Amino acid sequence: MLAGSPIGDVADATPALARELTDADVIAAEDTRRLHRLVQRLGVTTEARVVSYFEGNEAARTEALAADLADGLRVLVITDAGMPSVSDPGYRLVRAAIEQGARVTAVPGPSAVLTALAVSGLPVDRFCFEGFLPRKGGERRRRLAGLRTEERTMVFFEAPHRLADFLGDAAEALGAERQGAVCRELTKTYVEVRRGTLTELRDWATDGVRGEITVVIAGAVAVPVDHDAAVAQVRALVADGMRLKEAVAEVAAATGIARNTLYRDSL
Repeated sequence: MLAGSPIGDVADATPALARELTDADVIAAEDTRRLHRLVQRLGVTTEARVVSYFEGNEAARTEALAADLADGLRVLVITDAGMPSVSDPGYRLVRAAIEQGARVTAVPGPSAVLTALAVSGLPVDRFCFEGFLPRKGGERRRRLAGLRTEERTMVFFEAPHRLADFLGDAAEALGAERQGAVCRELTKTYVEVRRGTLTELRDWATDGVRGEITVVIAGAVAVPVDHDAAVAQVRALVADGMRLKEAVAEVAAATGIARNTLYRDSL
């Protein structure tokens, strides 16, 4: 059982979440201290065995949790906020459970991705979730460069101390006038949504931002494919350290131009 937990306001917790916390035999929690606080604030009790299950031990602990499922125990996975496995632990156990034929279900709950998308004021008919981009600047810029022609609205997670750098790189890769929204502390007391161009948002974030951050960025406006520009993009990625084969694959996926043509013309 994957348990969606409140992304800020505990009042958003569903009755189903309270019930599953009570009925679980084993609770795998990203942060056991936050779990205990959540249980107390919901006014429920649990006799479940509680184990920590976070990024650092997820791979090692999944086998034991899968064994609990095989023994018929009711295992509940809960992360700090939102839905497990979405930029949080949970995916490995879901795969292990499916492979052994165990039933996998979920308690739906608040989602920072959908909440930020809804309040952003940007198109919501088509979107993609990119999660956390690489921490290193070069890798982050390459990922953003690959999204230059993405036409869907994009949703990202980012740490507050990296937000200004992220927005600066996004402005450079996607365009200074590209529209975006920074959603901070969603559903919490000091919730804030800042909307504007990527340059405006970067300037605002330079002074420092606190809290949980979700960033929404408008997709690119569809334009006819420019072959010469695509070749130039391949060469720019190579100059930034990417292997030619990988750069060709990335630009080909974004533009629809055949890989062999891009490879030949980029040499």
